[in-house]
Amino acid sequence: MNFYVDVSYESLNKCNEELCGDTVEIFRDKNSVTVVLADGLGSGVKANILSTLTSKIIGTMLVNGASIDEAVETIANTLPVCKEREIAYSTFSILQVFNSGECYLAEYDNPSIIFLREGKLLVPYRTSREINGKQVKESRLKLCKNDTFMIISDGVVHAGVGVTLNLGWQFENVAEYIESTWEKDLSAKKISKLLVSVCDNLYAHKPGDDTTAVTVKIRSPLKVNIMVGPPVDKNQDSYVVNKFLSQEGMKVVCGGTTSKIVSRALGKEVVTSFDYINPAVPPTAKIEGIDLTTEGVLTLRQTLDYVRKYVSSVSTIQDLQNLKAHDGASRLANILLEDGTSVNFFIGRAMNPAHQNPDMPLSLGLKLNLVEEIAICLRNIGKEVNIEYY
Repeated sequence: MNFYVDVSYESLNKCNEELCGDTVEIFRDKNSVTVVLADGLGSGVKANILSTLTSKIIGTMLVNGASIDEAVETIANTLPVCKEREIAYSTFSILQVFNSGECYLAEYDNPSIIFLREGKLLVPYRTSREINGKQVKESRLKLCKNDTFMIISDGVVHAGVGVTLNLGWQFENVAEYIESTWEKDLSAKKISKLLVSVCDNLYAHKPGDDTTAVTVKIRSPLKVNIMVGPPVDKNQDSYVVNKFLSQEGMKVVCGGTTSKIVSRALGKEVVTSFDYINPAVPPTAKIEGIDLTTEGVLTLRQTLDYVRKYVSSVSTIQDLQNLKAHDGASRLANILLEDGTSVNFFIGRAMNPAHQNPDMPLSLGLKLNLVEEIAICLRNIGKEVNIEYY
């Protein structure tokens, strides 16, 4: 099965704590994607250290071929049971998605993983066995496109306890909320953000526990190809444009000169819009056969700003909603962050004469830096990015 694993998580720290006691580790390699959520005992620095050790040890061992038994045994020997409370120093949930389309779940003392298929709740068959004194629940599934998993810490099901709800937000209520808000086009980022925002409201913005929601969504892959600037050697124009146009997936052109080169190759005219939707972003244009045509450096700079806000741990629902605006930067950011699963940049290094104007202190170096900064942000959220220079 050809698919992309979209993973994103959001966390709330317990009120007055600088560190979160929940830790999420995401491991991507050529064979699988492994996600581990560990919930450390208590809160603050101690809980953060315990959950970090747990998630890193388990994830690293599983990725390197160790069994769940070996990983749990290592955790048991590394983090002994608390003598006072007689409970483990850290609980955990594990989700492994293999390239074959097989999925493995393992859960120890965290709330059950919530599983949706086409937006409908399903309860996977679980077996339970004792591993080094711990009752670990396991499941194995064959995946389908749009399958969605929610991995949550107990701060989610405790949300609102003693504040807005007598007994907190029960597991069944959480599952029903996720089912009711699920949409096929919702990204993992938006699903996690929506759930944690509700928890924050239930806690009256003073979380009584560390709260984490991880969303894993199985998506169809979509490649995005972006051409920015003309090649240094004009004789390479046709070669670069033909290579760009021959790629599968969405196609975006940034820059006035680049647009002219692409339009000549396609035999289609550039139709410029004069609608200034956002005064800070130049208008877009249209070229038949191209998904989006924008101005260059100014649009890229605003796009980077949107991308940084999106990947930030303090991003808001409004930051995500801003990507639905119709200006060039918002549309480009939405394509990169929400639509695309991998990105190819075709970067021309020819100097734009306009950028040498002393009244416009823009440079080739700025353009290259903007693309590289965007690429770093995209890689940090698990997207494959390739940059070719001409």
